Amino acid sequence: MNRLMLLLLVAVGSLTACTTMKPGSIGNGGLSQLGGTWELNYISGPRIAFNGLYPGKKPFIKFDIADKRFSGNTSCNSFSGQLVADDTTINFTQPFVMTKMACPGEGETIFVEMLKKASTYAITSDSTLNFMMGDIAIMRFHKK
Repeated sequence: MNRLMLLLLVAVGSLTACTTMKPGSIGNGGLSQLGGTWELNYISGPRIAFNGLYPGKKPFIKFDIADKRFSGNTSCNSFSGQLVADDTTINFTQPFVMTKMACPGEGETIFVEMLKKASTYAITSDSTLNFMMGDIAIMRFHKK
């Protein structure tokens, strides 16, 4: 009788473990958090101060997860393209559409170059999106 009870407990425990959802298995995890509009507040590399690069308005990017698209503004020109991302990686090397207005300064060029260098991303609990190259944050955005 004890063996039968033990066998029954092991069987029920095994079946329960197989059907229990793991944390993050609902939805798309990191990818679902990426959705929405993000405004740039840090960019690495340039020797010009952030406010000097973007004196009028700051660049932003909007992710539409359902349609697998992104769009935004470089502080001068608008852009959009197909979203190539999963829960931790992102890729902006695919060609994307951008308007062609003449823009003062280097801000737009630096923004687009850094987007193309980003290979991973991380979202912190305080609604900060970091685009990273390796383990170095090269761009930082806050949720609008």
